[in-house]
Amino acid sequence: MKLAFFNDFVPGVIKGERVVDISEAVSSIPHTFPQELLNGLITSFGDYKQAIEALVESREGILLSSVDLKSPIPKPHNIVCMAVNYMEDGTRDAPAPINAFHKSPNAVLSDGGTIFLPDVPATIFEPEAEMALVIGKSATNVSAKDAYDHIFGYMNFIDMSARGLSSGGGVFYQMKSRDTFAPMGPYLVTAEEIDDPLKLQVQLSVNGDLKQNFNTDDMAHQIPRVIEWITSIHTLEPGDVVATGTNHRGLSPVMDGDNIELETEGLGRLHIKVKDDLRRKWERLTRLEREEQGFDSPTPQIGGKYSS
Repeated sequence: MKLAFFNDFVPGVIKGERVVDISEAVSSIPHTFPQELLNGLITSFGDYKQAIEALVESREGILLSSVDLKSPIPKPHNIVCMAVNYMEDGTRDAPAPINAFHKSPNAVLSDGGTIFLPDVPATIFEPEAEMALVIGKSATNVSAKDAYDHIFGYMNFIDMSARGLSSGGGVFYQMKSRDTFAPMGPYLVTAEEIDDPLKLQVQLSVNGDLKQNFNTDDMAHQIPRVIEWITSIHTLEPGDVVATGTNHRGLSPVMDGDNIELETEGLGRLHIKVKDDLRRKWERLTRLEREEQGFDSPTPQIGGKYSS
């Protein structure tokens, strides 16, 4: 099932090129805001699934092209992002030590939204293509063998980064948690629709030019270990988001006016725009292309404020 929110956070299910309003089927879930409705549905999904499926089957739905899709996870309690969690197409000798960071729930951005590049002296702004999982039930000290029992579903996720902000401490906080820096969606796919989340192709394009193209089978610390490790530190609750990391070799800069598309196999296509009032410019090279030219750093800024 592909769950979505649309227009004024109406709950829906994607049906081909349409979305069906399922408000009637979930009206008994007590809530005062959309995330609370979603959390209630996730927690008691077995109680509502049959009624939702029957409603979707009986209704034609509304054309997706005529609605405004919202983030499928409007305001999660936790957004945990795994750091350096890919083997980079076998170029790493060993996995990096397991590590993660938080993003602010206020960084969430919906499909069709705009990433705003802030007026800060970042050396580069890079969108990182990721597959994220959504927690289905409270998880504390979960063993690796039980990890999948705690996953409700999967979705596209972009970990937007403003790199090079080293002054003042809190490097990850400054780099990752800015408003609009956590695009996700366009919808949430329930776990039973994904045969193997560790065999999904992930592709990110900028203005139609393919930049990142990798498979989740390259993940260094795989999903069971990720869940085991995170929940040994703090509890994850229904509706929490865990982004599983990216392959860095295809990372490249984005600039004012760019259009980003992220498509993870089976999870739909996420569309995001970019706005930079400073109109800064970078060479459009991926990290791999820079490496092939003999450089070990991201492409330099070539125009606008903060360029050298």
